Amino acid sequence: MFENVHAALRRIQKDVAHVLDAAAICGVCKEVGYRFRRRVLDPVTTIHLFVIQILNGNFAIGRLKDFTDLVFSEAAYCKARCRLPLQVLITLLERVANAWRATMSDYGRWRGHRVFHVDGSSFSMPDTPELQKEFGQPGNQKPGCGFPVAHMLTLFHAGSGFLLKVLAAPLRTHDLAQVAHVHPELQTGDVLIGDRAFCSFVQFALLLARGLHGLFRAHQKLIINFRPGRVHNVRGRSQARQKGRPSSRWLKRLGVRDQLVEYFKPKRLPVWMSKAAYTALPDSIIVRELRYEVVQSGRRTKCVTLATTLLDVNLYPAQALADLYGQRWQIETNLRHLKQTMKMDILHCETVAGVLKELTMFALVDNLVRTVMCVAADRQKVAVDRISFADAYG
Repeated sequence: MFENVHAALRRIQKDVAHVLDAAAICGVCKEVGYRFRRRVLDPVTTIHLFVIQILNGNFAIGRLKDFTDLVFSEAAYCKARCRLPLQVLITLLERVANAWRATMSDYGRWRGHRVFHVDGSSFSMPDTPELQKEFGQPGNQKPGCGFPVAHMLTLFHAGSGFLLKVLAAPLRTHDLAQVAHVHPELQTGDVLIGDRAFCSFVQFALLLARGLHGLFRAHQKLIINFRPGRVHNVRGRSQARQKGRPSSRWLKRLGVRDQLVEYFKPKRLPVWMSKAAYTALPDSIIVRELRYEVVQSGRRTKCVTLATTLLDVNLYPAQALADLYGQRWQIETNLRHLKQTMKMDILHCETVAGVLKELTMFALVDNLVRTVMCVAADRQKVAVDRISFADAYG
């Protein structure tokens, strides 16, 4: 059994692979207070089988007999996974990240900063009453005819592609309602990059409170005007408000279509935020807005407007910020590998706890594959994005 596991993980760097050895798994079980008796499918064997199952495309449980000499029924394996606490898997995921954190700290830095990508996605699961109640289903499906779909928020390290955090929530959950839960994974000075969904006063304020930076595409409803000295709608003066006028106050011109403005706290607090947390936010913050064009032969020119807390034009020129945001597309590739290459688009468990365990194991295995890619990139002296995920996974 264990020879098969080590064969499956033979390309994993030693200081990361040891997280999944028997002693480490038993130590984590003891740490979280999980007591178990000796049996064929103990936590070590169950987790190893779980890893092999996902490493081979999340195949059906019936195929496990092809990967081990142990004798057990499908029902016994399902019960073993049910007995396994979710916290054990979460702790193992954290241990893998910690084992690589020293290298990841200096891997792919941008102007001295660590860079992270955040984005939302979704996955479906079996149609059971428990999962329907917890996650819901798309509105274009008739009741009783569709499958539950969960909203997923992911946090990737830009330099190595490591998946540091994955969160599941009901389908109709906005990204901003979850993004505060990924902030503790970041350190002072880190840069978080996201799309329009994350561009808001509250998100910028929460990042600044932790000493973090944000770089997001401006929300489509945000009115931005680069005319120097332009007027703005003043909060509290409803009679003087004019349609089409920005609500931010112009402060300074940094360049052509590059400026500093002051964002003000909105009157209404988000539905996902407590009143105490909202009250603790500052009344206003300074944000940099810039716009650039993406020109591609044979395609219409595309204008992109960014908002960021990276204010120093000398340290962070507009073109450098544009190039940095252009790398955000890498998270779409990472999500595609998760959902298509690793076949995470449809999970198999029929309970909420089972779905969360399966999701955590996918993140764990994804990080093991990323470790293989980083080691290969260092050995060949190339960027990690030159290494094929599919080849490392296969």
